[in-house]
Amino acid sequence: MNLILLPEAYAIWKLPATAPLPQVAFFAAIRTADELSLVTEDALAPSGVPCERGWRALKVAGPLDFSLTGILAALAVPLADAKIPIFALSTFDTDYILAKETQLTAAVAALESAGHTIQPE
Repeated sequence: MNLILLPEAYAIWKLPATAPLPQVAFFAAIRTADELSLVTEDALAPSGVPCERGWRALKVAGPLDFSLTGILAALAVPLADAKIPIFALSTFDTDYILAKETQLTAAVAALESAGHTIQPE
């Protein structure tokens, strides 16, 4: 599978479920009955909220057809085997895997060992 390494660092943060969407540029926003989870560029995440900083994103080169199966598994399994935690996102066109920047070199090595190719954006 072909992956594209996005250049930005991202933060994953959380607000109460009923909070309005903040006025920042999003990478992703997901609201459930329990929370509002946001993924933004690291510099846009506010202080004083639950937040995990320092994530890097790998984008699956797409678009992907909805009939395809096993895309996330093909990425998650080698990363799990390498003990690298991930945060996964899917969009209409493709999938993204976020890994901590401190583990990016190991994540790239695990994915390449599994036969994936990674290129910069």
